[in-house]
Amino acid sequence: MNVSVKGAKSAQQDRYVHDRLPPREQWPQMRYELPELELPDPLNVVEELLDKAHARGFGDRPLMRSSRITLTYGDVRDRVDRICRVLTEDLGLVPGNRVLLRGGNTIGLALAWLAVVKCGLVAVATMPLLRARELGDIIEKAQPTVALCDIKLLEELELARREHPVLATVVPFNTLNEPGSLAVRSAQKDGDFAPCPTAADDIAMMAFTSGTTGKPKAAVHTHRDVLAACEAWPRHVLRATPDDIVVGSPPLAFTFGLGGLLVFPMWAGASVYFPDAPYTPQSMVQTINEVGATICYTAPTFYRQMAPIAREQGVGKLRISVSAGEGLPDATRQLWKQASGIEMLDGIGATEMFHIFISAAPEDVRPGAIGKVVPGYTAKVVDDSGAEVPRGTIGKLAVIGPTGCKYLDDARQQNYVKDGWNYPGDAFTQDADGYFFYQARADDMIITAGYNVGGPEVEDALLRHPAVAECGVIGKPDEERGMIVKAFCVLKPGHTGDAAMCKALQDHVKASIAPFKYPREIEFVTSLPRTETGKLQRFKLRDL
Repeated sequence: MNVSVKGAKSAQQDRYVHDRLPPREQWPQMRYELPELELPDPLNVVEELLDKAHARGFGDRPLMRSSRITLTYGDVRDRVDRICRVLTEDLGLVPGNRVLLRGGNTIGLALAWLAVVKCGLVAVATMPLLRARELGDIIEKAQPTVALCDIKLLEELELARREHPVLATVVPFNTLNEPGSLAVRSAQKDGDFAPCPTAADDIAMMAFTSGTTGKPKAAVHTHRDVLAACEAWPRHVLRATPDDIVVGSPPLAFTFGLGGLLVFPMWAGASVYFPDAPYTPQSMVQTINEVGATICYTAPTFYRQMAPIAREQGVGKLRISVSAGEGLPDATRQLWKQASGIEMLDGIGATEMFHIFISAAPEDVRPGAIGKVVPGYTAKVVDDSGAEVPRGTIGKLAVIGPTGCKYLDDARQQNYVKDGWNYPGDAFTQDADGYFFYQARADDMIITAGYNVGGPEVEDALLRHPAVAECGVIGKPDEERGMIVKAFCVLKPGHTGDAAMCKALQDHVKASIAPFKYPREIEFVTSLPRTETGKLQRFKLRDL
């Protein structure tokens, strides 16, 4: 069912993003079939999550924590309102203007994001490790006139600004020593800022893809999209409570991090701990124990590195471990479960869909499966023509729900949305009970001598060998077989990447899964190319 929603009149005066959305015929179908997805219009997502927190009984409860300060929902609202006045009164921004945000996972960045969206502006958050050229691409696409930036990350942004003068103003947001800083300016303002009366379909944010497949794209999300995402996976699968304390490593500039470490905890009335420095596996386990964290978000690679530390130090009050961002090898799931006693909560989502749409609560886990479709969404496995394939057959994943892909001014929209369905680009199978099994990115499927081989399955087998720390598997062109399976392996200390190790790993894979899937070539490397969010960049392995 394609649900048409008649929206309230837009409050966004600057129509730059609205005017560059795809033609309506290229939009995904949007479905709001559950009662909780019948959201009000007009709608401001920050008003719903923050301003109304007091009426929901959360006003005096902690929301943002660090080693130096704890802010209640009421405190956060006051600080956000003061920042809103700086944005509108001092900087003269009007609804619909884009604001570039640059910073690590800090209270300062979280406050800035909430203020931008409450004002009816469009948040354009950027990864901390981006360099000037990459920032320049984002500025060129989004056309922000103002940036709020962590003072420690100013250098690359200033370099980008020289080449892109549309970014006229850069305000550091986390220093009390700079007269023009956001902290100093906002401290001089009164609070009590009325939220912009945005329509539900006004734009809240632009999320740039993390670039595992090349040039980033800008996915646009509305106020309705963000709140609808809260009513799907967090409500039905995560089921956080106001007593939860959340930690995690995904950047707030990444939709996995923005949802898990800000928006979803606010929806539940929970709190988030922001670290003083980016997490290492050691500091993550230490923080979990010291602050009494109950929910953790990070990528499979990080959990694998945390496991031996967790086995030694314990995980305190931790009750939910969320894995997303890339495929979760079952070997990593079992390693973490043995170390922590916690069954992983796996999920697959997409920047284009804002968050997770296939998942399973720990009590519903099926070995090897990511889970079932999240309530509010519909998913199927299809062939190249869009027809659903028989259960157990490999095909492409197609999804419809209350969120969907809307790229900003990008011809690739037609690749992602076909006949109203979103195609995240993943190859899956589905069993008779509705569980979905991840195979690979659709363009990462290896067809060797007529057999389909999913790289993640081979990676999972390799990771079960005690000598392997990390690995990545790709298809390498081959005259005789079309492609062969090739593995890149990072070995643990004390192991040597020689011919004997190569044969040992090949024999191990043959004994673990169908022998035709074994890697005919293994290259030993010291590290693997990954994005800032931890995703393996297989296209870089193919370039090698």
